[in-house]
Amino acid sequence: MNKPISLDIAICTYNNAALLHRALDAIAQQQVHSEINWRVLIINNNCTDNTVKVIEKYRQFGKFKLEMVVETTQGLTPARLRGVKEAQGDWVAFIDDDCFLEADWVEQAAQFIAQHPDCGAYGSRIILDWEVPPPQYAMDCAYSYAQQEHGDSPKTLGCLVGAGMVIRKQAIMDCGWCDRTFLADRVGKKLVSGGDVEMALRLAATSELWYNPACRLHHYIPEYRLTLPYLYKINFGLGSCKLFGDSMLWSQSYPSWFLASCGYGIRDSIKALKYIFYSLKDRKPIANAIVFSIFTCGWWLGIWRMLWLNPQQRQALVGCAVPQTSFVATISEC
Repeated sequence: MNKPISLDIAICTYNNAALLHRALDAIAQQQVHSEINWRVLIINNNCTDNTVKVIEKYRQFGKFKLEMVVETTQGLTPARLRGVKEAQGDWVAFIDDDCFLEADWVEQAAQFIAQHPDCGAYGSRIILDWEVPPPQYAMDCAYSYAQQEHGDSPKTLGCLVGAGMVIRKQAIMDCGWCDRTFLADRVGKKLVSGGDVEMALRLAATSELWYNPACRLHHYIPEYRLTLPYLYKINFGLGSCKLFGDSMLWSQSYPSWFLASCGYGIRDSIKALKYIFYSLKDRKPIANAIVFSIFTCGWWLGIWRMLWLNPQQRQALVGCAVPQTSFVATISEC
């Protein structure tokens, strides 16, 4: 007889009560077969707003199992670590507090788990839910808002975004991520990037990652995140994130990593200058060219930070996610 599916939906939250309310309201609409064992686990990362009141409202509502734990170490990465450790199920789904599940999400998640019980993790289809109609430059940079769209059929990938990632608990324990993490992710209101990439790449080193388009969630994008300064800031962080992610996949020596990383930086810097030049020359909008340039600056900052790392930490980081299987990971799929 097949083992019953057990799933924890872990929501890490920090002072975002209004959107958490909407996220829990979407979860309350789930239509789930009784044989699926699932619950919602809220990781309260030092909230000082109305988060606890929102949680108590849905706990009293009683339509689904709901628990809360407090993680006092600030940041999304320690909050996710706490979520894994506190999870009771065999699978843990990370849903951000600004993501709204469609009504069949849990049911579709369980079906995919039954069909792929040995995968390390799989990702949802992430649909951007704009508060207001977005400008073209924001639509062109949908990756900056964690859009995940890889077609209508399930497929293996080398990396996944953190929101909507469903992880086999034993796989995340076995890959070493729970014992030691290297990259921070969203510390308070700081736009730090990299933690979800590290988690996905380290999982991909030991097991397959999948994309499951049947699990659909909507990522709410408020108007303030559509400004160019916001887009520049987040892409600066994403540039450094890519440098560190690629470093985790580097299987050769540290000197060769340094030369290759500088080579890629020089190549992209030249591309950025050309992009800006031709945009100005042809009198085209320059926003996307600036975004690419700032992303490249983030890459160079990542190299600088790597140079100043403790040698032991740098040695542990470089190559820590080199695949141990024939499946080759790449963070370009994030």
